[in-house]
Amino acid sequence: MTLTGIILIIVIGIIFVLIEILVIPGVGVVGIIGVILMAVGVYFAYKIDAMSGHITLAGSMLVSSGLLALSLRAKTWEKISLKEELTGKVNTLDENSVKAGDIGIASSRLAPIGKAMINGHYFEVKSYVGFIDESTEIVVLKVEGKNIIVKAKV
Repeated sequence: MTLTGIILIIVIGIIFVLIEILVIPGVGVVGIIGVILMAVGVYFAYKIDAMSGHITLAGSMLVSSGLLALSLRAKTWEKISLKEELTGKVNTLDENSVKAGDIGIASSRLAPIGKAMINGHYFEVKSYVGFIDESTEIVVLKVEGKNIIVKAKV
């Protein structure tokens, strides 16, 4: 294999590793392929002669280290990170707003979890047994922390 082909294999390996770090982090396959390509390039350089292998190994390590340092700089991550804040909130259940025995209406199908209006407020509720159709009257059986357990009113 020629030195140009070896350099091309190493450059493609470095590009794969950068794609793994910057574009699709966490998957691992592309990064592993990149490292394997770099190792294959260095292996073929050593097959030419020892001096070419040493130079290729040192060069690929230097370029990889430089690109890694460049990608880990804070400004690099600022360019690709999200800037928006989450404005949503978690609905907290006021202990006095729902009690066992309260009556409401299922505003969605409870299969077994869905939404229901109880005492003029919407809550996520869980059916005690089976499914409950939308617009069915329900009764609160118990409140366990944030879970409201209901059944169809008969």
